[in-house]
Amino acid sequence: MTTIARMQRANRGGHFRAYRLDGSDPALIDPFLGIDHAWMSAPTFPPHPHAGFSAVTYLFLDSETGIANRDSQGNRKLIQPGGLHWTAAGRGVVHEENPAVPGSTAHLLQIFVNLPRDRQDAAPFALSLDPQEVPVVHRPGARVRVPFGSFGGVRSPLAPPTEVTLLDISLEAGAELELPLGAGQRALIMPIFGSAEINGQGFGLDDLGVPILPAATEATTHKLVAASGAAKVAVFIGEPLRQPVLSNGPMAFASQESLTAASAAYHRDEFGWL
Repeated sequence: MTTIARMQRANRGGHFRAYRLDGSDPALIDPFLGIDHAWMSAPTFPPHPHAGFSAVTYLFLDSETGIANRDSQGNRKLIQPGGLHWTAAGRGVVHEENPAVPGSTAHLLQIFVNLPRDRQDAAPFALSLDPQEVPVVHRPGARVRVPFGSFGGVRSPLAPPTEVTLLDISLEAGAELELPLGAGQRALIMPIFGSAEINGQGFGLDDLGVPILPAATEATTHKLVAASGAAKVAVFIGEPLRQPVLSNGPMAFASQESLTAASAAYHRDEFGWL
């Protein structure tokens, strides 16, 4: 049975606004911890820590500017429109992202992906994909970018520490697209613009609805339709990790002991600094 979650509007002045799917019920969106569909035109978040999960930034092709990304491991990356950067925070990293051209707007997804318990205390690392490296699948009336994971017989070259898929789907009016899920996989379908239907159930930005397709014991196929005009959606697919989530905001672990240890390590400057 499809569940409809609701996004919340969030903003920080006029330079950051977002539709936010939060992890107030971690079991509902597992293996994801939260997702922001955001527009950012000025520095918004000063250097901040992450630990225990992955922080992923994906820029839509219509972004006016890129995102300058840096972290305390010495990684520096200009994320171009259509590209992405994946920070696997592991046992801890300090991180910062800002629009490359202040005043120009970056249109993006910020995706927080849980790490399997046995990888939460691993050394942090970063992965990146340039726009031209993202595979694209064409179907009648539909264009599907595959920044990570797989779809339609193609697989992204990114090899993330949690096996998940992101599909950036553009649909012409009236277009239909089959969305297959493997056994055990869950899907979250976030409207980016317009409205659509999944298995005949409507959702869109007007009602801030995010359909969640439950994990099933067998592979399933679902029908995505742009019934009321052109639409764009982002689909997040993954197999639930089914592990505890204990969080203090920028850190999330499967045990209180690990969370407490990471917080203490950060205050001892063991995450490094920017």
